[in-house]
Amino acid sequence: MTTTTSATVTTVTPGTPRLPLPATAGSDPAGVATHCAYCGLQCAMTLTGSSAADLAVAPRRFPTNRGGLCQKGWTSAELLRTPARLTTPLLRRDGELAPASWDEALDVVADAIVRTQAAYGRDAVAVFGGGGLTNEKAYQLGKFARVALRTSQVDYNGRWCMSSAAAAGIRCFGLDRGLPFPVTDIGSAHAVLLLGANPAETMPPFLTHLVRAADAGGLMVADPRLTPTAAKALDGGGLHLQLRPGTDAALALGMLHVAVTEGYADRRFIAERTTGFDDLWPVAAQWLPERVERVTGVAVTTLRTAVATLARARDTERGAYVLSARGSEQHASGTDTVTAFIALALALGLPGNSGTGFGTITGQGNGQGGREHGQKADQLPGYRRIDDPAARAHVAAVWGVDPADLPGPGRSAFELLDALGTESGPRVLLVHGSNPVVSAPDARRVSDRLAALDLLVVSDFVLSETAAVADVVLPVLQWAEEEGTMTNLEGRVLRRRRALAAPAGCRSELRIWNELASRLGCSTGFPTEPRLVFDELRRASAGGPADYSAVTWERLDAGESLHWPCSPQRPQGTPRLFLDRFATPDGRARFVPVDHVGPAEPDDTAYPLVATTGRVLQHYQSGAQTRLVEELSAAAGEMFVQVHPDTASAAGLDEGALADVVSRRGRTRATVRVDEDLRPDVVFLPFHWGDDGRANSLTHAALDPTSRMPEFKACAVRLEAAQ
Repeated sequence: MTTTTSATVTTVTPGTPRLPLPATAGSDPAGVATHCAYCGLQCAMTLTGSSAADLAVAPRRFPTNRGGLCQKGWTSAELLRTPARLTTPLLRRDGELAPASWDEALDVVADAIVRTQAAYGRDAVAVFGGGGLTNEKAYQLGKFARVALRTSQVDYNGRWCMSSAAAAGIRCFGLDRGLPFPVTDIGSAHAVLLLGANPAETMPPFLTHLVRAADAGGLMVADPRLTPTAAKALDGGGLHLQLRPGTDAALALGMLHVAVTEGYADRRFIAERTTGFDDLWPVAAQWLPERVERVTGVAVTTLRTAVATLARARDTERGAYVLSARGSEQHASGTDTVTAFIALALALGLPGNSGTGFGTITGQGNGQGGREHGQKADQLPGYRRIDDPAARAHVAAVWGVDPADLPGPGRSAFELLDALGTESGPRVLLVHGSNPVVSAPDARRVSDRLAALDLLVVSDFVLSETAAVADVVLPVLQWAEEEGTMTNLEGRVLRRRRALAAPAGCRSELRIWNELASRLGCSTGFPTEPRLVFDELRRASAGGPADYSAVTWERLDAGESLHWPCSPQRPQGTPRLFLDRFATPDGRARFVPVDHVGPAEPDDTAYPLVATTGRVLQHYQSGAQTRLVEELSAAAGEMFVQVHPDTASAAGLDEGALADVVSRRGRTRATVRVDEDLRPDVVFLPFHWGDDGRANSLTHAALDPTSRMPEFKACAVRLEAAQ
């Protein structure tokens, strides 16, 4: 395939009629009650207006956002008005993308699938999904891959978001749910330790749940940068643990050492509700505070104060939480790092108790639900393992297929992309809800692999960087134009409601998969109505770790708040997990022996700095959507690199200068922003820009051996003045 990016794009026609909506308890007479299109907090909002042109957004009171919205939420309706909206399929003809009919586009895709699989086998066709898809689409995508395509090659971009935390949660607790308690529980905490989390920019309404901890001087943030969240902690008398990127596990083990040696460990909890402490302690015993300071840069006094603050809040107010996020997880040793912090929480007796706990802040809009129902290479619906014979039998019965016909585990996300176009790898790729040209590690390498495909098919709302190099582009619906469910960061199942009809020419992915399955001669049903898909999802998830079987649209529309597992045995759902027992065979949480190993790529004289990536307030993920909103784009400015003044001076750079950040894999061009609060050995780059500003041109794909998470948060670089 070619990589020409020229395309013809049809814009939205203003005045799109509004579809009549059912009168339900979940609908507001003054508008449509739904949830934000962006992060995993899934803030509640009300939409009013009769067309995309006049659609307006207002916050709605809900436990997660308490009536607030961030700048992205307030401007979310602008997405539906963007002139860049795709409303007709595009086919590449003579190197250019040009309009085509739906029948023509789907025929091209189906013919390529049949021809490719006949020549090279089932796994020559692959599917790449996204953590922003509704539960129904995530479920149907996994089913389509395994039943209609019968390929094992399916994974999704959530592998790059939550996989290390999920693997650690399963390893230690027997179950993965980002927050195993309602987010509102955090609001009563007097101490919260945030690990690589910056909710002041990534999900600002979350800050309302941190007010008590901040006011009590108990908000503590472990981050290489003085982020707005870390600054808030310091303003309230809390702590900023400014560690070197990639040293998070050393910090965790050092804090565990202090908890045990200075008398803060909950010995009764350890004895009664955990196993494995004696296996881990010999490792933690070696991490004396002074050693931790040398490795991480976090002062001994800060380390001790952080542990004492958690223990004091636990003892006096029963309000102490440890929360991890991408900063501590997106490493080649991310699973072990989160495991070490879980060990700290277990030693303090926080998980499985009311008022205390350990959790993970989910990033993507449906990051939790998206990884539960089968678009991940090793999973089936209900968070079942695809290599479990009982799980295969249950799901196959729901789908009406022979369990033996279901493929086994496939490649993880980066491994899948890296195999594209190779002799043994997929030759056709279908992408849904993802933009790997910008978001994948070692992005230039991934772009080369996409270019080696025989056919790249992208379903998207706008011409993202990945869609721009596709052979077929299929225009799909946007958040306010579809029905469905999402699952937020606390395992709460939510209703997404349609407020507008989609522009003529756009189709739901559910309909696309239905029509492709029909063209492929698949006799299994692929419903196009989200409600019917959800009912099937409920049956497929029944009895699994993520059991949705007692969740119904009627209950959600009646305003019930339902956290999974929600089954006939637990019809009211489970807001708080682990209060009686953990989800392990013996009911006990596990200490697992892990140690600090550091970044996979150390700095050296040629590349003396450590680059770490992250987000800014106005943008979301690869920026393909938010860069189209003028208010957000103007506020965020251009791609930048944050640099300590001494580091900038050593490279001959001043504030506002144009610099190249260079790694062993590529270079990224960015405007210098000097920040005296940054560590001198670190540079920071946001990952929301494309082209020459791709931060992920620098990052590399060293993979966590358990989760297969790439190491986004640490790579060796140097700074050069742009030529």
